[in-house]
Amino acid sequence: MAEHRFHLHASWPGLRNDIGEIEAGNLKTKVSIPPEMDGPGVGTNPDEMLLGAAATCYIITLAAMMERSKLQKENLTMESEGIVDVTRGIITYKKIIHRPLIVLNHDATEKDIKLAHTLAKKAETSCMISRAVQGNVEIELHPSVIKNGDSPPLR
Repeated sequence: MAEHRFHLHASWPGLRNDIGEIEAGNLKTKVSIPPEMDGPGVGTNPDEMLLGAAATCYIITLAAMMERSKLQKENLTMESEGIVDVTRGIITYKKIIHRPLIVLNHDATEKDIKLAHTLAKKAETSCMISRAVQGNVEIELHPSVIKNGDSPPLR
């Protein structure tokens, strides 16, 4: 069994609406409460970081699965959305929605398109961040698969 450890250093010099800093490997940024929650909105915030962790884990997992399956792609992009509910002062991260767009080669077969859809779904359940938040944050998936040269779907 291999165990990997990741370390983060955080500094928070003030009170609620001040600005802190985090540093973890290649990540070094200021952090604060977002303006939507009456904060200063400097740097990033926990809501964006959780969304970023979920999105990057998902898209990397999907790309790896496509590579192992030898499914050729022209492009892989994604839009993700995080939904946070604030009810009576209680903040709950409710849902993450991933909308990957898989662009296959122009000569992709129906079998390739079906495989891309299958892998898109499987990547969500295989991603370690998705598994880590399972039962606490709903993850919704809306994949689109097109051939190179086709028009992307309207979102």
